[in-house]
Order: sequence, then C-alpha cells, then structure tokens
Amino acid sequence: MKTSRLTVLQDSLLENSTIAIKRHKRVLLKISGEGFCSEKSPVIDNSKCNLIAREISSARKAGVEIAIVVGGGNIIRGAELSKSGVDRARADQLGMIATNINAIILQDSLKKLKIPTSVLSAIQIQNIVESYTIQKCLSLLENGYIVIIAGGTGNPYFTTDTAAALRAIEIGADVFLKGTKVDGVYSDDPLTNPGAKKYIKLEYMDVLTKNLGVMDSTAISLSR
Repeated sequence: MKTSRLTVLQDSLLENSTIAIKRHKRVLLKISGEGFCSEKSPVIDNSKCNLIAREISSARKAGVEIAIVVGGGNIIRGAELSKSGVDRARADQLGMIATNINAIILQDSLKKLKIPTSVLSAIQIQNIVESYTIQKCLSLLENGYIVIIAGGTGNPYFTTDTAAALRAIEIGADVFLKGTKVDGVYSDDPLTNPGAKKYIKLEYMDVLTKNLGVMDSTAISLSR
C-alpha cells in the first residue's frame, strides 16, 4: 500500500470521513460487523446501513474508487464460537458466511441510491454472490462500481482485518481505512478502561511492539 498511516474511523463509521476518502483515487474501506448495528442491539440496523451508503455515495461522486471489506462479528465470530466446542475451521467458515449477509444488506442500501454495486466473495455461494478475483474486482472498480468484498480470505484462522489488508494490496489501494466502534487507536479498550491513552499518530512497529488491539498482527504486518 502507498500509505504510512493506520487510520481508524469513529463509530459513525463514515459520517466524518468523506474528506479523508476524497483525498485518494482508490480506497479500501474495512467496516466491522458492529458497524451495521445500533449500540444497544446486535441486530442489523437498516438506518445505519443507509447512512453508510449515503456517505459512500458522496465519496463516489468525487471520483473515488471504493472497495469495501465487511466483517461479520455482529452475527458470528469464528474464534468465539470455537470456544463453545465447534471445530475452529468450521466456526470460521460460518463467520465467512456471516460477512456475506452484511455485504448483501449493504449492497441493497447502495442500490436504493442507484449506485452500481457488486458483492464478490472469497467463498462460493452460488446464485447469490459472485466469486472474488483480483481481475474482476479491478474491472468493476474501473467501471464505476462499488465493490463489496465478503468471505474474508476464504481460509480459516485469518481475520477480516487481515483480509482487508490483503485485498488493499491486491487492488493497489492508495489507502486502507478501517471503520470501527471507537474514535481512534488506544493503549487499551476505552469502552472498559476509561484511562486508556488515545494515540494521535502511530508507526506500524508501535502497533506491533505495544500489542495494540486495533488489528491483529498479521493485518498490521501486511499493511507495513
């Protein structure tokens, strides 16, 4: 990637990020599963999906090519499910399916705005979504489509953050942005530790050596 920054968007996800996105020609945006829900419920909130769609539309009108990798943690987290006794590889596969649910719902919100949108999945779900390839993704982006990428990497044991970093590299994104439920990168979880320090600027090695939880180490290493 061509960026030296790790940018984390706040809970509104894109509400205050349009300017940041418009600075670049091609953007890879990662939206966590929680971004599709209200703060009080894990149920998908269609109004939040519509908000995301409107902000994406605004950036697209400025000529930005946007690919989006979605998480599925609001539905299933493979790592958590495996703790209950489900085989880890199988649990991760269920998580990949969950990302496709979020992707299809976001696609519906974008299509209501008459924005050409395609869902490409790293796992095959015939008759519902298309399979991801680098060439197909690039072709769609160059033809004005918003591309929503689901299914993680298609392999167990890898997070959707790692998938987002990988896809950003594959498509030659100018910047990789992550939308999450906090307003920055902290030394600890600010939702449980009020004394957590907020970082204004970080290098990749800072994230790795301090073991900060904003992304897993594989995603950070790939971004670096």
